Amino acid sequence: MTILIRGASLMGGDTSDILVDGDIIREVGRISSSADRVIDAHGLIALPGLVDLHSHLREPGGEGSETILSGSRAAAAGGFTAVHAMANTSPVADTAELVELVAERGRLAGYVEVRPVGAVTKNLGGEQLADIGGMARSAAAVTVFSDDGRCVGDALLMRRALEYVSTFGGVIAQHSQDPRLTEDAVINEGRVSSELGLRGWPSVAEESIIARDVLLAEYVGARLHVCHVSTAGSADVIRWAKKRGIRVTAEVTPHHLLLTEDRALAYDPLFKVNPPLRTAADVEELRRAVADGTIDVVATDHAPHASASKDCTWHDASFGMVGLESALSVVQHALVDAGHISWSDVARILSVVPAEIGKVGGYDAPLEAGSKANITLVDSSHTSVWDASRLHGRSTNSPFAEISLPGRIMSTIFNGTETVIDGTVVAPELVRKT
Repeated sequence: MTILIRGASLMGGDTSDILVDGDIIREVGRISSSADRVIDAHGLIALPGLVDLHSHLREPGGEGSETILSGSRAAAAGGFTAVHAMANTSPVADTAELVELVAERGRLAGYVEVRPVGAVTKNLGGEQLADIGGMARSAAAVTVFSDDGRCVGDALLMRRALEYVSTFGGVIAQHSQDPRLTEDAVINEGRVSSELGLRGWPSVAEESIIARDVLLAEYVGARLHVCHVSTAGSADVIRWAKKRGIRVTAEVTPHHLLLTEDRALAYDPLFKVNPPLRTAADVEELRRAVADGTIDVVATDHAPHASASKDCTWHDASFGMVGLESALSVVQHALVDAGHISWSDVARILSVVPAEIGKVGGYDAPLEAGSKANITLVDSSHTSVWDASRLHGRSTNSPFAEISLPGRIMSTIFNGTETVIDGTVVAPELVRKT
């Protein structure tokens, strides 16, 4: 199967044609040859397929909120061609058998490459290391390990985990949250928490764990990845660590680049998330940190929940938001259209660097001849009010409902197969047949 993409703007730059032959980009430039399918991409931006370092696909155990199939479909709709599935499933993905199960179900779904993230500790218990080596050696070839949803709070255990993964080039992705400082906390500690009378979540609970962990990573010479950075102080610590040459990378979510704690004033649990939405000053600093390279990637922390988990009181509601389908639109709005970064930077923070951190092959030479045919075509001129009812996953807990956002995914090509055609997600049986 050959696909000819005509007249796309390569990462927001020069206009070019792209010839896809099987799962490879065969040629880039002015192309006169014919193809089985021709896509008129004039006015569209071509990006390498997006890579998410942080998704919760819920399977096994949480299929009422999401499945690997439904989450993969949502990822394709958002322009993604690879996602990292977090380990806090039921049972927890802390063995070779479980991570292989997740990877295989992702392969069968066919929409994206599903890369399992292995747990750092057994059953996310924070007391004993999981079978990190077994997961790394498994058919799933796990390279990223995280207890996300919980912090690896024990400093000695964190040190041992960092030492272990350093032997094979893996990375620990830490959920930075001091549990004692955030006990019963449900919102950012500050003006809004005081006004609402809710237990506040201080920024230092995040920043202190990051400071500890970058020093541990420096001491043992290991790679550390910081999940969902949410405060200006956290960005400062990471910036300092990078200047020292510590091997640390960091991610920020789309919602922390756009939304503030003021959203909680309506008591709508859609805006309850871990870590919590912070202040406007934090949002601005996080945007600057992405622009100057302190924060390496944008990752969705896609966290689907059944309606009952959000249709309740703020205190009883689950933490989390869906984000795979809205990520690129929020990045365009908060970073590109706001003048902080270019479209080539978008390719870097949403594709090339997350693939590098997660060791996902095929993204190091984006949109070049010979590279994998993972391509996303975006209509950046499109603007619409976000409608959560049109989401492709099983849950609709999006914080962006009724917000006007730019951009629309017109085509997603995964390993040479179109999973999104003219803005419509392809039926799964058609994906598998191609």
